[in-house]
Amino acid sequence: MHILIVNDDGPPSNQSSPYVHSLVKTLQAAGHIVSVVLPHTQRSWIGKAHMIGKTLKPTYFRPGTLHQDDGTTHSKPLPAGAPEQEEWILVDGTPASCVQIGLYHYFQDRGPIDLVVSGPNYGRNTTAVFSLSSGTLGGALEAAVCRRKALAISYAFSSRNHDPEIIAGASKLSVRVIEYLYKNWGENVDLYSVNVPLVEGVEDRKVLWTSTLQNYWKSESCFQEIEDEEGDAGEEEQRIRESEGLPEENKGSVSRHKHKHFKWSPRFTDVYQSVEEAGPGNDGWAVKEGYTSVTPLKANFMHAAAATEGELKLPPIELPSIETLSISSKHSKHFYALINYEDTYVQPLILGALKSRLREGSYTLISSIAELPDPTSPLLQIGAYESLPFPHILSHPTTTLANAYIIRKALIRKHYLSTTAFNWITKNPFSILATNIKPACDFELDYAQFLDESLVEAWELRGSFERNDGQEAAEREWWILKPGMSDRGQGIRLFSTEQELQSIFEEWEAERPASEDEDEDEDQNNTERTDDKKKGEEEGDYIVTSHLRHFIAQPYIHPPLLLTSNPRKFHIRTYVLAVGALQVYVYKQMLALFASSPYIPPWTPPTSDTGLNLSPHLTNTCLQPSVHDGTVQSFFSLPSSDLSPSMKDNIFKQICDTTGEMFEAAAKGMMVHFQVLPNVFEVFGVDFLVDERGTAWLLEVNAFPDFRQTGEELKAVVGGLWEGVVDVAVAGYFGVEGKGRGKAGEGEMVLVREVEMGRR
Repeated sequence: MHILIVNDDGPPSNQSSPYVHSLVKTLQAAGHIVSVVLPHTQRSWIGKAHMIGKTLKPTYFRPGTLHQDDGTTHSKPLPAGAPEQEEWILVDGTPASCVQIGLYHYFQDRGPIDLVVSGPNYGRNTTAVFSLSSGTLGGALEAAVCRRKALAISYAFSSRNHDPEIIAGASKLSVRVIEYLYKNWGENVDLYSVNVPLVEGVEDRKVLWTSTLQNYWKSESCFQEIEDEEGDAGEEEQRIRESEGLPEENKGSVSRHKHKHFKWSPRFTDVYQSVEEAGPGNDGWAVKEGYTSVTPLKANFMHAAAATEGELKLPPIELPSIETLSISSKHSKHFYALINYEDTYVQPLILGALKSRLREGSYTLISSIAELPDPTSPLLQIGAYESLPFPHILSHPTTTLANAYIIRKALIRKHYLSTTAFNWITKNPFSILATNIKPACDFELDYAQFLDESLVEAWELRGSFERNDGQEAAEREWWILKPGMSDRGQGIRLFSTEQELQSIFEEWEAERPASEDEDEDEDQNNTERTDDKKKGEEEGDYIVTSHLRHFIAQPYIHPPLLLTSNPRKFHIRTYVLAVGALQVYVYKQMLALFASSPYIPPWTPPTSDTGLNLSPHLTNTCLQPSVHDGTVQSFFSLPSSDLSPSMKDNIFKQICDTTGEMFEAAAKGMMVHFQVLPNVFEVFGVDFLVDERGTAWLLEVNAFPDFRQTGEELKAVVGGLWEGVVDVAVAGYFGVEGKGRGKAGEGEMVLVREVEMGRR
């Protein structure tokens, strides 16, 4: 279902809003569409208020790593056509205002909102004293008076040590409660208030129907007299919550009209004492005993005419057989196939693979998702990333199979890939990634004059510059510069000194059109991005403005492995199939992609007045005039006199081991940036370069690789790849049988890693 999340604690913060990110991720993992609108700052204790006379202005939050406080806030949303990235709305208003704005002013393209969840609150919202002031309850009440089903969820902590495992357990239980209440909504209920205790094993503890305990503040004030000073709202909420259970101080009395300031400082001991005195059965008692409480309410501060006592029996967690936990689970013996790859080279190969590998009548081709007899009908969709219906894919995890993960930038973005490897090696120093991927430096730069500032934290690069100082060119360490967001070999340069790097940026800056500014770049749509790409193809090395910001520098691999009969530099293109959550296969039919001219060292001066000549160094076929004349060859067909069979096998083993390790590192170590799904597969183009010693170095991972560059002579290699995809990913998922002549991919699709990520 489509769930709107609001809260009163603001965006993720270990200080004052430590739970919302976990719940959002857990809901998404359960297959729900989640839209998020939050106050831009702490708004606890504000109830169901709106700010009269205030114009509300949104900002846009892009969440980072769970529990790491590394999300970023931006004044404008992501432009149309920007790379996929989760984005939340922040509003400088109240939780109730967030509900109104989320329901009526955003997310219409995601379909109607089925449920509003307010929370999880940082702290309990049990008893009348807490509930009447709660912004979390206020958000749910606002949704209820808008005639929407609504839940207020609060996490009651007993320790300020926010254990990620306990938070994760509370989020999993919350999702089960949310799903149960939505499907079993009480007839006279407007909203539910749910309080989950943050205790170990909360998932296995009882969930109880409760009433709200009627309690009262005692005679003393909930405000503390202070000196003339102001406090930050987030810090104050942390101070207030941390004071739960601490003894109160007697502030004494002062004469009237003395100038003073007052700070909200609620007396939690009043609440706890009222719970102790009231006995069992109410929401405060349930949480105190470590149980989850569920209180049905009307949108008028009264209990609904529904159960307020006894145990709420959640349906047991179904533990399916091992087959149902993998991509090979059995479904209908017939499925519908919507194939629209938008590439005339690949489209017939995919259709041919389906026809050659599956029995007649096992699938029906359709041209639109609207042709499905029912939304739950088994569906295979293979298409361009932008055309895939991800809401449908997420909503039908057991019947729909698609050809792209939604989020996988941990692999396909050059600077993210470097970070993924670095983090994994830090924890696993003996990993093959420590020996088969070069450490890289990434930095951001808008203008050449600020290069020195951009390199402040590029320690390896600065150290190399120092070592190169005073050295002859042939004695220096050389580097290769790549724009972090470019593809097709655009913008690549070689350098060995800071002066050379400075000159590269000054050259680009001089070529940048004067009319191009940042705002125009951010607002460009898909059409403009496509035009830029075409322009790059025509001009050979065009760099769009958005590429001139994030860069990655990698040590240049010299000398590369060269063949005696063909002394041109080459890299190995390996096709990798990732399936579900998660199996990783390497397609054995690898390609060798050669540069267009013989290799020369990077310090060799130009041989003509035309200046820069990168043709001996760049093996990307996109930059070459033709893919004929041996530019693309089958790796295992390279002459044995140049490369022995044993050396080919050794290189292939390195590639398999490195690929498996890299995908596991992304899936386990960068879960925010590579989110595996059980009903998805994807083909990646992974590039390796072998050095003179025979080490296969991982260069980059490409989503939606350009198969056309393989050429006509080796087209069967791509056809065989898609036959393997059908055998491994498609046939098993839908439970259809092949044609009985042995798997086309048998021995060709090599399983290199199997990682259990718990997604099903």
